Formats: sequence, C-alpha cells, structure tokens
Amino acid sequence: MQKIKSKTILELLMITIGCAIYGLSLDMISVPNKLADGGLSGISLILHHFWGINMGLSTLVLNIPLILLGYRFMGKRLLAYTIWGTLCLSFFLWFWRLIPIISQFNLEHDLFLSAILAGTLSGFGLGLVFRFNGTSGGTDIIARICQMKYGISSGRILLLCDAIVLFISLSYLDIKHMMYTLLASYILAKVMDAVQQGAYTARGIIIISDKYQEIGKMIDLKLERGFTYFKALGGYKHQDRLVIYVVVSPHEVPTVKQLVEREDPNAFVNVIDVHEALGEGFTYSKKHWKFDFKK
Repeated sequence: MQKIKSKTILELLMITIGCAIYGLSLDMISVPNKLADGGLSGISLILHHFWGINMGLSTLVLNIPLILLGYRFMGKRLLAYTIWGTLCLSFFLWFWRLIPIISQFNLEHDLFLSAILAGTLSGFGLGLVFRFNGTSGGTDIIARICQMKYGISSGRILLLCDAIVLFISLSYLDIKHMMYTLLASYILAKVMDAVQQGAYTARGIIIISDKYQEIGKMIDLKLERGFTYFKALGGYKHQDRLVIYVVVSPHEVPTVKQLVEREDPNAFVNVIDVHEALGEGFTYSKKHWKFDFKK
C-alpha cells in the first residue's frame, strides 16, 4: 500500500513539473513572440478572433467531451490524472505571468531561436506528463488514447492535431509566424517522444543462419547477452529453422556483426531500432563485455 501511495505521489509531482515547464514555454516564448498554438488552445484563439468567445470558457467547454472520452478509454485513475494536469496547466499559465523571469528572455527579434526553444521546452514538459501517465487536457487526451489503443506515437498525433488547427489559423495569421510555429510543433513532437520513451535506445538484431547454435554461443560468450530462438518457416524451401533475436546497445552492433560474419558470412542480419529496453543489462547494472575474438 505504501509502495502504491509513493508511486502515485511521484506521478502527480512529475505531472505538475511537466505542466509547469509547458506553461513556462507558452508564457515566456510562444505568446511574447506571437507564435500560434495548436490543439484546443489554437481553436480557442480562432473562436475568440472571429466570434469574440471568451477563451477560458471555450477551453473549458471543449475539454468536457474530451475528458469524458478519456474516462471511457482510460479509466478513473487516468481521468483523475488528466483533471489534475488540466488544473496544473491552468494554474501555471496564470502563475508564470506574475514572475519577472519572463521579461529577462527577450527573443522577439529571433523567431527561429524562439521556435526551437519553445518546441524543446514544451516537448520536455509534455514528455514528462505523458511518461508519468498523465495528460494536460485537450488534444493530449486524443494522443493518449491513440497511444494506448493503437500504439501510435503520442508526439505524432499531437503534431497532426496541431497541423490541422494551425492550417485553419492561417485565416487570420501571416505565413511567417505560422511556419515558425510548425517548426516548434515538429521539435515538440520529437522531444516529447524522446522524453516519454526514455533516453536510452537499443538495437534489436534478427539473425537467420544455419549456424545459429555457433552464433548464439559466441553472443553469450563474448557479449554475455541473452538471446531468443524463434521458430520460422522459410519462404522459398518451406523448411523449418530457428532464428536468433537479441537486443544490444548501439555500440555493440558492430561486435555482433563481426561475430556473425566469422561464423557464417552468408547469414542474414537485420538491425532494427528499439526505442526502450527494460531488463537485465539495460536498466540494471551492465555486465562487462569483451572485444577479444580469439577462440
């Protein structure tokens, strides 16, 4: 019970920090430099510009169906986290305007730098929120649902939603500020995915060879990495064979290639990106591995 409680406190704390960073980016960079916004914030700006609708009211009304949708797909816990994130973001959007630090960042004459900094800070903040199972409301809820149900990157969904809203915003904004806003949105998506998925990347290697036993033995001996045999059926001869799958760090890939080439120069090797690797050798203490290729 204590472990669950501590985890919940940590998640709420990190969601708060993430919303604080995101709110700081909006108040300190986006608004002063007249960069447009995507998602519900962008829609609220459009409604205010053409029909004079209060932004606070429109944001609240637009969030209600999304929160209900989030409850249907994400459950009570994530709904509570979403409400918490929405409240935190609203608070910090008000709070940062009272802090003199905003006047110390004069970026009005460099839209390129503003776009990079806005995208980086916003992506880092939202990445923290998503990494610890929260959202800040708005299109974040749609991104979270798509990630959970369909495995689509949350950063890509947010980028798509922002692009649609920003395209509509061209009805009242000039193309110059719009292009810099798209740059900020792109950077936001990339940074957000990197923070959410973890900074440590790995490589998955698929090896197809008749000498799979010898190759597997060398991987275990030289790298001290675990590996898995998959049963496969050849597409041409329709013969059963075993395929090796191993996950290694990026700097170990050349070592594996050399091992395979030594045992079977005709082996088929496929290297794929692994966005996050959990388990022994990655999140725990790594074993020391050898470069010696002598038998």
